[in-house]
Amino acid sequence: MTMQRAALIAALILPFGLLYARAGAEFAMGAVDILFLIHSARTGDWRWVRQPWFVLGCLWWIAVMICSAPIPALGLGPGGWKSFTQALVLIRLLVLAAALGHWVLDIEAARTRFWLALAACEAWILLQSWQQEIIGVNIFGDHRWADGALTGPFWAPRAGPPFSHLLFLTALPVIAALIARPGIASKLAAAAVGGLGFATTLVIGQRMPFALALLGLAVTALAFRPIRLPAIGLGVLIVLAIPALKLVSPPSFDKLVLETSRQISHFAKSPYGELYTRATVMIEHAPWRGYGFNGFRDFCPEPRFDRGLPALGVGPTSLKRGACNIHPHNFYLQAGLDGGLLGLALFAAMNAAWLLALGRGIMRRPLALGAFIGVLTYAWPLASTDNFAVLPMAGWLFLMLGLGLALPRSGPTEPACLYPAATTRPSMTGSPA
Repeated sequence: MTMQRAALIAALILPFGLLYARAGAEFAMGAVDILFLIHSARTGDWRWVRQPWFVLGCLWWIAVMICSAPIPALGLGPGGWKSFTQALVLIRLLVLAAALGHWVLDIEAARTRFWLALAACEAWILLQSWQQEIIGVNIFGDHRWADGALTGPFWAPRAGPPFSHLLFLTALPVIAALIARPGIASKLAAAAVGGLGFATTLVIGQRMPFALALLGLAVTALAFRPIRLPAIGLGVLIVLAIPALKLVSPPSFDKLVLETSRQISHFAKSPYGELYTRATVMIEHAPWRGYGFNGFRDFCPEPRFDRGLPALGVGPTSLKRGACNIHPHNFYLQAGLDGGLLGLALFAAMNAAWLLALGRGIMRRPLALGAFIGVLTYAWPLASTDNFAVLPMAGWLFLMLGLGLALPRSGPTEPACLYPAATTRPSMTGSPA
């Protein structure tokens, strides 16, 4: 067995580990990374380290490590060696994306198998969400969460984020293949795929995943001309269907609509408002040195961060109202807390570089467009999020990023029949990885 084949097997295992076996996912990720580094050393092929997104990612990683380094004389690393060690291993995520994009998925057959693994995970979340909605429990006997959200195949409400992030990556290639076939039946099947995907985001009942799915739909309507009008129609239908959710799934309606309305009307005093205010105050206290990795979790409860943001009319925060958590529920606030303002700037630049790298050649390639949308929904700054660098959510991001980076070099173009009025143009390829 070649090293590349072994790395592909580990990469195919990784998505399933993200569903249920975090330690297994870490082991598979480590195997991919180590095999890729050995391959690079043996062949002398280090071109991938010069990619702009990787350079910016390494600079962000270094900034977080510096802020996490326990050097009391400089006011750095208040979290100690544990924080520094956690910052040190962040590089594994960047190497994973580079390995997938540069080596593991460098042929179409490997990319197809990898996409099928992701699609299988997406289908499993969909099936378990509908099973829980229809009969009341998932395959493990778990009921929907107390706040009304479906848990899908998990014991807690974790189905929405991975489902919405993977939705376009897994659905758009299927929809494109169906609409390229002759006959009305295939067109109806394509509409059913899109409709079922969005119906699932609705019944799951998690607000931010649903909002990010709408963002993805808007990007699809702009970038994928063959389904532009159907995508717009689906968006209108979704908006009209929200009131009907009260009859179909009252708990999902209460979570998606009523609770959202309550939180927006009193956002500053809502749990999310308290978290964001607290995180902003903490950044004001240490704008350049930050608090190191997981600094929000370690230092948020300190009373010196109670004061609020009087300049914006936001009063003091309170631990009783949920001002502290294990992370600030926003990637960009987390970047500012972990690595200071410099770390925040580098983190934002890294995300922008990802989108620039993935954005080449997406107009006629549904899989590339789906990968772009998947990463965009992660990089979107106005979102409540999980901890950026912790599996499983970080794993989904870097798997999609790696697949997307592998596509521009040799990804197939759309079927010509989808663009009958267009002239033939050479396929767009990315720069060498």
